[in-house]
Amino acid sequence: MKIILASTSPRRKELMDLGRFDYEILVSDLEEMRNMSLSLEEQSKDLAYQKAKIVYDNTQGDRTIIGADTLVVLGDKVFGKPKDREDAMNMLRELQGKRHYIYTSIAVLIDNKEKEKEYKELHKTAVYVKPMNDLEISEYISNEMPYDKAGGYGIQDSFSLFIDKIEGNYTSALGLPIQRIYEILKENGILGII
Repeated sequence: MKIILASTSPRRKELMDLGRFDYEILVSDLEEMRNMSLSLEEQSKDLAYQKAKIVYDNTQGDRTIIGADTLVVLGDKVFGKPKDREDAMNMLRELQGKRHYIYTSIAVLIDNKEKEKEYKELHKTAVYVKPMNDLEISEYISNEMPYDKAGGYGIQDSFSLFIDKIEGNYTSALGLPIQRIYEILKENGILGII
């Protein structure tokens, strides 16, 4: 049984490696377009599903495709990846001193001896950020260059100095709830006990 991660995210790859899964990476050429008629939660699940489905449709045989999508949300505002330094500064100014949410959705599509199964799930983590001044924000951006991270920060890097607490699963906040991936693979007989 092939396990395929439909993502180029280095953090998702690190999490899959932590799980010691035998997997490969195949990425769709999906242009990420959110369906604005859906709720933010449903938009995230829909994108994770689209990413997995394209790879699923372009592969054959017994396989498990894992797609994921992550949104950083404050109120009803979605924070994507910052375009430049100024954009990152503005994002972190908005997030500092507040609680926001990280929505990570997964889509797991399984074809096991022509029996198909789908999982579409949203995992929500609350992140509480301590107040930060402009110098702290500027130094963080200079040191970490967080331009490839939604919200302009990485929960696993030096931004952790400013995180008061999180409510929810840490690996979901990183972009892939690895314990849930393990449960799905295990309950479908795709892998045994590690």
